Amino acid sequence: MLPNFTVTPAAAKFLRRIVRFSGLPSGAGVRLCVSSGGCSGYDAELSAAADVQSGDEATEINGLRLFLPAESRLLLDGVTIDFVDTPERCGLAFNKGDQGLGVAASAREDAGESSVSRIDASAIGRGRHPREAS
Repeated sequence: MLPNFTVTPAAAKFLRRIVRFSGLPSGAGVRLCVSSGGCSGYDAELSAAADVQSGDEATEINGLRLFLPAESRLLLDGVTIDFVDTPERCGLAFNKGDQGLGVAASAREDAGESSVSRIDASAIGRGRHPREAS
């Protein structure tokens, strides 16, 4: 069962760019793994993926394909995923009601898996490829 969660337009734009710059074919999406742990109580990893993996469920939000493992589906219920860009931090933020979960998502690079290992956030929304950003 898919969770009831929200992805803000800014977060969707960020995630679409990860897929776009991954070099994966059309129809690819983002695999979002949220788990208990870390200093804030939650950890999150994301990677561009060509298709859903065994045990994942796929959902589409405004043209963005998200692949969610079972634990992620449980933890994302009632959460709003946003993209923040402040002097203190840049990346995805996961909020439940008025309470921030303190999760900053990181892109993952696994051997043999096509994923995004680094995104230069300064290029997002400015029409430049990350490699062209200074």
